Amino acid sequence: MTTPAHPRELRDRIARGEWTTPTAGILDDYQQANLVVVPESAAADFRAYCAANPEVCPLLAATDPGDPLLTYDDCTVDIRTALPRYRVWYDGVLVAEPGDILDHWRDDAVAFALGCSHTFDAPLRRIGVPVPRSAPPVYVTDRATTSTGMFGGPLVVSMRPVPEPLVDAAAALTARYPTGHGAPVQIGNAPGLGIADLSAPDFGVFAGVPAGCLPVFWACGVTPQLALPELGLEYAITHFAGHMLVLDTVLDDTRSAP
Repeated sequence: MTTPAHPRELRDRIARGEWTTPTAGILDDYQQANLVVVPESAAADFRAYCAANPEVCPLLAATDPGDPLLTYDDCTVDIRTALPRYRVWYDGVLVAEPGDILDHWRDDAVAFALGCSHTFDAPLRRIGVPVPRSAPPVYVTDRATTSTGMFGGPLVVSMRPVPEPLVDAAAALTARYPTGHGAPVQIGNAPGLGIADLSAPDFGVFAGVPAGCLPVFWACGVTPQLALPELGLEYAITHFAGHMLVLDTVLDDTRSAP
């Protein structure tokens, strides 16, 4: 499958059902986003949760209730067909993992696009961090996020091995990307996050930590997904892990869009 030249091409191919695979490692430097869709009755609480936890849930944009069109930086997408794969819950039960949510969209649905750490993978590669072109392993920690209204729960982190001489540079670089979760929340010391076994992530695949590298952990957009099933909302929708919304914004000022 050839890599799309621009996010618009990718989203068109997704909407036609021609691209169904993860978005990690493609279209470097473009803003990628996680997705959360909740009923209007829960939207104010979720917006407040994002405001209280900006490193975990960097809010990029939200839709009006019932309107499937989401706009960020003059890029407008139909959120029902713009991601390769979704997860759908009814009454707290996962019922589907479809390639679009046309049949699941409601008149009171509010969609939130949240920044994603895939956004800074390419800049990390350019300073010599060997970030694989696949989704990183993800872990549920024993740190709590700041609860607001009905939303709360543990912090979830993604991990990338970083060569020890580059750790400070990697932390400083990612701090420039608040819409990619910003600076690391932890460098080394996985047990300090309550991670007992680094080789057993809660999501994704652990490919090892090479000699001379440290595991570095960033806040992860999976965090709000853990709270959704527990709330028993009439419905909720998120992206499927690794299958992100790719927007038109180029974030690295050393790069330019075609």
